[in-house]
Amino acid sequence: MARFTLPRDIYHGRGTLAVLKELRGHRAMICVGGSTMKKYGFLDKAIAYLREAGMEVEVFGGIEPDPSVETVMRGAEAMLKFQPDWIVAMGGGSPIDAAKAMWVKYEYPEIEFEDMVKVFGLPRLRQKAHFVAIPSTSGTATEVTAFAVITDYQKGIKYPMADFEITPDIAIVDAELADTMPPKLVAHTGMDAMTHAVEAYVSTCAGSYTDGMALLAIEMIKDDLVDSYNGDLKKRGCMHDAQCLAGMAFSNALLGIVHSMAHKTGAVFEDLGAHIIHGAANAMYLPKVIAYNAKVESAAKRYEVIAYHMGIAGATTEESVQNLIAYLRKMNDELNIPQCIKNYGADSYPCEQGFVPETVFLERLPEIAKNAIADACTGSNPRQPNQEEMEKLLKCCYYDLEVDF
Repeated sequence: MARFTLPRDIYHGRGTLAVLKELRGHRAMICVGGSTMKKYGFLDKAIAYLREAGMEVEVFGGIEPDPSVETVMRGAEAMLKFQPDWIVAMGGGSPIDAAKAMWVKYEYPEIEFEDMVKVFGLPRLRQKAHFVAIPSTSGTATEVTAFAVITDYQKGIKYPMADFEITPDIAIVDAELADTMPPKLVAHTGMDAMTHAVEAYVSTCAGSYTDGMALLAIEMIKDDLVDSYNGDLKKRGCMHDAQCLAGMAFSNALLGIVHSMAHKTGAVFEDLGAHIIHGAANAMYLPKVIAYNAKVESAAKRYEVIAYHMGIAGATTEESVQNLIAYLRKMNDELNIPQCIKNYGADSYPCEQGFVPETVFLERLPEIAKNAIADACTGSNPRQPNQEEMEKLLKCCYYDLEVDF
């Protein structure tokens, strides 16, 4: 039995933040990250709208990028004290993901983190609160998905939460918030969205309810991302919708090993002074994974359809796959994203020698590969890698080698 789940309401377009004043409840907790939502006035607007709706409002701020287990526990404690009946998460993917995990812990204080990350194993939510998600970035689409990613820094691992229970009740996709993104964030979140759409389309769980969304998102991202990166605010608004379409597709079709690898390499080199930012990791790994998956004929045919919809199909399936890989690598160049880990600088920009030394990468490779295989996203990938193949694939992503296996 297949299932297709989305928020009950998705409000989109400029100025839709005002929908908050139509909510009915007693107390709302707003979860935010750094100062951006405050700086540009969106946090104050949200507070005013919620108060206009007759609610008492409290803010839980300072949620870091790649939110930690500790932050989730602190937020849940604050919720237990305040007892909100609405949780309003606004900002990038990190505060929304963190708030989803806080929501679970708030409703079930006795639950352990290890149980929260069991795939589709959560208890029923909405016993205490409903959830509103308001994205300010155009990539994660966590405002419409059944997923969240929380980082255990002690283990150096990002854990994906996956359960339809954490799909928000309301998504407010207001392009005015996306106007605030700096170019690097536009690039990384945009390629995250592209990866969502491509992986959703070739997933073993893809189907007629998700294919159209995935393909339209891919077409829009091809047309709009680079211009959005270069400052076109009309295209920025289009990207905000495109990433949401990609999110609706992958939340129901699931993802693949690009995300498995990105989850397990993002924080594992933190002791070297930097992270591999999630969207950049996806951008680097996606061409390699396409080459790997395309050894399976059914996946290759699906990549050919993607190439056709992008207007870059070749005379054969193999040529179409190669055209798709070349186009994605060209996008990385235009967005100033490295092509491989070896050239990934601590600032995320391309450089001759990145922040991850070869010796450290090779030393940690077996454990990274093992954890990537065990990731929740691996099961729906069209080709299932063993330990040896995953290590070889990760080496291709480190050195920028051709995938010939």
